[in-house]
Amino acid sequence: MTERPDPIIDEIHEARREIAKRFEGDVRRISADARNRQRREGRPVWHPEAASDPSEPTADQVKRTG
Repeated sequence: MTERPDPIIDEIHEARREIAKRFEGDVRRISADARNRQRREGRPVWHPEAASDPSEPTADQVKRTG
């Protein structure tokens, strides 16, 4: 059974390669950039250690708004 190419999956892989190249594969820099973009765009950033703090969004709230 031969799988057909999936253009959406191909696009995801290409985006991942471009991001990795931009940050020279440094996962910490990639993560920092993602967090900065989330904050800059006003998207909630969930922190597990702050989950008991009512001022922080819960995991479910973050999933619903993302």
